[in-house]
Amino acid sequence: MTKTAYLRPSGSGRAGLTRPMASLDGLLRAWLPRQRWFAGKDRPVTDLRLLSLTELFPGCLHLLVHAGHAGGHGGHAGVPAPGGTPPPGDIYQLFLGIQEHPSPRLGRALVGRAQDGPLAGLTVYDALLDPRSAQLLLERLRQPGSAGPLRFETDPAQPVPAGLVPRVLDAEQSNSSLVYGDEFILKVFRRIQPGVNPDLEVPVALAGQGCERVPAPVAWFRTTRPQPATLGVLQPFLRDASDGWELALHALATGMDFTVHARELGRATADVHLALAAAFPTGAPGENGRTAAAMAERLDAAAHSVPALRPFVPGLRGAFSALTTCDPGPPAQRIHGDLHLGQVLRAGREWFVIDFEGEPSRPLAERRSAQSPVRDIAGMLRSFDYAARQRRPWRPEWARRCREAFCGGYAARAGWDPRKKHGLLRAYETDRAVYEVIYEARHRPDWLPVPMAAIERLAVRGD
Repeated sequence: MTKTAYLRPSGSGRAGLTRPMASLDGLLRAWLPRQRWFAGKDRPVTDLRLLSLTELFPGCLHLLVHAGHAGGHGGHAGVPAPGGTPPPGDIYQLFLGIQEHPSPRLGRALVGRAQDGPLAGLTVYDALLDPRSAQLLLERLRQPGSAGPLRFETDPAQPVPAGLVPRVLDAEQSNSSLVYGDEFILKVFRRIQPGVNPDLEVPVALAGQGCERVPAPVAWFRTTRPQPATLGVLQPFLRDASDGWELALHALATGMDFTVHARELGRATADVHLALAAAFPTGAPGENGRTAAAMAERLDAAAHSVPALRPFVPGLRGAFSALTTCDPGPPAQRIHGDLHLGQVLRAGREWFVIDFEGEPSRPLAERRSAQSPVRDIAGMLRSFDYAARQRRPWRPEWARRCREAFCGGYAARAGWDPRKKHGLLRAYETDRAVYEVIYEARHRPDWLPVPMAAIERLAVRGD
């Protein structure tokens, strides 16, 4: 019997789940905070709890672990504690390889060598970075079925060939992605929240609407324990595509015109919004008062964390309070939720929209709720501003032209013009800039002047 066999839970009791942590606890406490997708870098891990363990194939374990944090505000993905209050922390999905004689070329995949417990003396590593494990995972995805609490499902109309060579995408931040043979891409969600992930739900629904702007899922996997949740999605890979961010920076560096691309991107965004409105229930406009209160609450929290925001709070509050008297705008509907130039791809002459997961830090129920499509539009307008400020001298006029072109393209397809919803657009763009200030202050302080320039503009002039 192999050592990994001792890790298999015997029955539904907790005892079978706690034993492996004698080997993994110390290794994971040190390894998790170093991962780009780990959300609790600014808070120490106070405890690790194993929620689910499945041996996918010999030498590869699938785990869901709850990482608790001291002094945190509570993760949305937390396991309910007695009384219904989630403990501070988050649930993470891990694929751990276990080998007695591992390859000396593990590199950044290495987690460490277990010193105690049932895995003592064995080397632990991130199996998603191991080509053999990645190939076996694809084979598991190709065949519908179950492995413990894990469920693997496929679209029978879109078969996946065997033997595709995997490679890891280095650009991912909040998740991990594997590309197979430049034909398919597997997104593995790292931070897990109970429920259906929008990055599966939305593309499936849009495929049903005949929307070709979004690659349709061909396979996916989920778990039933400790609560039902989506774990990963396999979609076609647009091999010759360039993302909008790269294209925008290239245009800025070479002096090429980007307004034609921006206008076409506006039309593509409207196409997706129209398909979303047809696929999911829509709400009535008129929730601006509640929206304004939520935006003001986020502003207060941000100003508490980032003192540089405080002088602009009165002007920014004005942008939010104007929501209660301005045109309510289009009906609430399902949206992308985190739209920017990095979430769109151009392949050939067409734009495609990807990554419908939304902002991973927000609760899943909020990301799946009906919201104003102006939120997506504001996200893209802020992205043009980010691109224009990547090198000095800053190019605000470039961003202005792109904004105009994008909104013009959107209006031509959607039948309403975002530029004529000035109060609504200003409020959502302000809310996005406040979010960016928090993000940059925590993760990229050198970038903080970018959203702060928008904060000053929106607070003083509101244009």
